[in-house]
Amino acid sequence: MQQRQLGPFQVSAIGLGCMNLSQGYGAPISAEQGTRVLLAALDAGVTLLDTASLYGFGANESLIGQVLKQHRHRFTLASKCGLTGVDVNGDGKLQRVIDGHPETLRRTCEASLRRLQTDVIDLYYIHRLDKRVPIEDSVGALGDLVRKGHIRAIGLSEMSAATLRRAHAVHPIAAMQSEYSLWTRNPEVAVLQACQALGVAFVAFSPVARGFLAGEPLQPQAFDANDFRRTMPRFEAANWAANRRLLPAYQAIAAEAGCSPAQLALAWLLQRGGHIIPIPGTTSVEHLHDNLGADAVSLNASTLQQLDDLINPRTVHGGRYNAQAQADVDTEEL
Repeated sequence: MQQRQLGPFQVSAIGLGCMNLSQGYGAPISAEQGTRVLLAALDAGVTLLDTASLYGFGANESLIGQVLKQHRHRFTLASKCGLTGVDVNGDGKLQRVIDGHPETLRRTCEASLRRLQTDVIDLYYIHRLDKRVPIEDSVGALGDLVRKGHIRAIGLSEMSAATLRRAHAVHPIAAMQSEYSLWTRNPEVAVLQACQALGVAFVAFSPVARGFLAGEPLQPQAFDANDFRRTMPRFEAANWAANRRLLPAYQAIAAEAGCSPAQLALAWLLQRGGHIIPIPGTTSVEHLHDNLGADAVSLNASTLQQLDDLINPRTVHGGRYNAQAQADVDTEEL
């Protein structure tokens, strides 16, 4: 597989987002199936694995630690802090809480290292900006963790170009991670350019548009009760009716290009810039191999233009997040 630069690391051009092995799109899969996906990814040449303390409230990190501790030398490990599960009401039920205070980030890192069964996390992101805490303070705390040898590089997630520049002035930032795909173009406003100017890798999550561009027909009304796409405006009935009308033409472009729909979405991203690294997630080994096939797909200028004309901010209906979730991000919005 092609390699791309991510801070001090050379990683596969396509990584693996591990979140949906533990949460996000309905009931978690079995540990056995998660194990198969993780090992298949390593065997296929994936060398960037992405998790977070939030995912499954620690379960995702625990799965990776248990399955891959004997393979630790084979991959670059990325995890995240600053967004965790907290028992806010003292009733044993964990709630999603943003907390960028230095002492919280240090505690989260210590817990993540235990769950991941490793001495060091290669890339450690601040998952969301805590608007109560200057980014300089949060990044400074992670800089201390670098100096202590607990982490090797620092990343940011879902943050603006202005925040990136402020953070980078305190400590070199290796990567910015945000949602980016044909149907989510927000990074094109300013972040992609800022990353390129500063030598920061851009890691694209949800690169196949929450499954919209994966080639299998979605039925939002049948999503599992715990599927967080139920909260996303693009999957609401009226918006979905408009968005799905884009798919026949999209699938025709994929057929003309000689690749699967998911490969088309990923190849489009890979050709947007050499500093862009998509991290599709999957619970299926078959889909994993299909995604990785995008590495061999080259799209000509005509195909790229067709895609840009078909799926863009003017043709996609609905926001990517509801108002509550949107309030938690620090990105430039279209």
